[in-house]
Amino acid sequence: MPLRIEDYALIGDTQSAGLVGNDGSIDWLCFPRFDSDSCFAALLGSEEHGRWRLAPAGGVRRVQRRYRPGTLVLETDFETDTGTLRVIDCMPPRSRQPDLVREAVCVSGHVSVSLELAIRFGYGSRTPWVHRIDGRYTAMAGPDALTLCGDVLPRNEDATLRADFSLSEGQRARFLLTWHPSHEPPPEPIDAATAAAQTEAWWRQWSGHCTYEGPWREEVLRSLIVLKALTYSPTGGIVAAPTTSLPEALGGVRNWDYRYCWLRDATFTLLALLDAGYLEEAQAWRDWLLRAVAGEPAEIQIMYGVAGERRLTEERLPWLPGYQGASPVRLGNGAVCQFQLDVFGEVLDCLYQARRAGVPPREEAWGLQCHLLDFLESNWERPDEGIWEVRGPPRHFTHSKVMAWVAVDRAIKNSERFGLPGTLERWRALRERIHAQVCEHGYDAGRGSFVQAYGSKELDAALLLIPQMGFLPPSDPRVVGTVEAIQRELCEGGFVRRYDTGRTEDGLPGGEGTFLACSFWLADALSLLCRQDEARALFERLLSLCNDVGLLAEEYDPRTKRQLGNFPQAFSHVALINTARKLTNPNCPEPERSRG
Repeated sequence: MPLRIEDYALIGDTQSAGLVGNDGSIDWLCFPRFDSDSCFAALLGSEEHGRWRLAPAGGVRRVQRRYRPGTLVLETDFETDTGTLRVIDCMPPRSRQPDLVREAVCVSGHVSVSLELAIRFGYGSRTPWVHRIDGRYTAMAGPDALTLCGDVLPRNEDATLRADFSLSEGQRARFLLTWHPSHEPPPEPIDAATAAAQTEAWWRQWSGHCTYEGPWREEVLRSLIVLKALTYSPTGGIVAAPTTSLPEALGGVRNWDYRYCWLRDATFTLLALLDAGYLEEAQAWRDWLLRAVAGEPAEIQIMYGVAGERRLTEERLPWLPGYQGASPVRLGNGAVCQFQLDVFGEVLDCLYQARRAGVPPREEAWGLQCHLLDFLESNWERPDEGIWEVRGPPRHFTHSKVMAWVAVDRAIKNSERFGLPGTLERWRALRERIHAQVCEHGYDAGRGSFVQAYGSKELDAALLLIPQMGFLPPSDPRVVGTVEAIQRELCEGGFVRRYDTGRTEDGLPGGEGTFLACSFWLADALSLLCRQDEARALFERLLSLCNDVGLLAEEYDPRTKRQLGNFPQAFSHVALINTARKLTNPNCPEPERSRG
């Protein structure tokens, strides 16, 4: 049986990433970028689609694993009848081609060890030509090549490398896997032992800059490390997750490629980085955002590639059966073509918060914002697909209109606070018109709450953001009623669903799990309502969902007690960071998102 999603751990080098199972198998790895073709895709199929297993050859009584403190260096201990084997995994930060280091150490007794390396390029569709030169194996197919060297020389069995060896207490065997273009010779191997030590030191130095000192420091720091690991360091873009097509319902079809950068996440991500002391990363994210959206406002997308690429055409990979049979497996993301009104609010809010926090402003940024606002002024009344990228008909989503209000509001604040030129009277009138329309058409007096879309009776968890965005104060009865309605109708097992998939026409069959970011938003909303005990209790329950190494997927199913969706999910970890900050200082004012 395949591993549970939460049985995996993340390794990465801030340009690509892999997932390591608690059975010692790396079942997902893309080189040289997050969105490159995978060379290991067993996560979405079986071992025949590529993996690298390094583990005891016999039975295992117990598995324990951890990250070395403040790092992304993973240690997995396998306790057997004869001894304990520790496998250490890491990907050194890059100064050349990408490397993956694995080390097997016998901690006690003696252990028989098995290595199996099945490289299958092209998401498991291409079996490589494997040849041995000077004690190293190189596997190549098409543009990709991987070279393995190590302390134990494996044998080649039909393009799968295998080795069986024994280690006694204190003995170790190291292996180095290096990607390079197939038309170039393999690079000289780095020293695996030195690389592992340098990787640990690099992460410890980065973690040392974290300024959060509250009661949840360990969880916050782990989430920040995840966020750093999902950052494409050459550009500053942050991918939503390192995986594609992990299902939002086991056996379902809601399977998407998340290896791209979403504008939806912009402001929350910026605030998480700034509030934890990572100004450099926040500035890099801001700069990526400016480059990505440059051009005509009508051409703005909801997501981009890690370097700002716009063509993210969606296709299906029929040879992969999907995680536990959940198909289709998708490459690319068709939602890139959607019109989503909320992204304008995200962009302008992010740029305002960056300037407010002291991120050095870019000269061209204000002109871009004014250009976006001109477009918004004549397009904010269009229906859209909304924050959740529904594949049903466009609608007048209430959250989208609120975010249009946010866009205008933040432009006004930028002009007033920093003396930037703008047509303030016109903008103020526009802000008032949007606000009045949302309160008239987005609020249902009979239900006593805001609703998902104009004319609808349904709820949407994104409405929890209304007080955070400063659209209405937390004490407003309409806000209180919305929060309480969501608690009554969208909560399952104590966690929050995005919306009722059975009653909302989103163009897809089947249901999904509870959405973790939305559950953190509920904790935020409860805190703003001065219901601190409830907020903290919900936050602690959410923390209990983290796996044994502190990672969260996108969703959680309270019935099966399984994590669901792509993993680990940046949006979930960003929400964790921001909620921890708010609950650590519940009486401190919000960073001027919350007032007009």
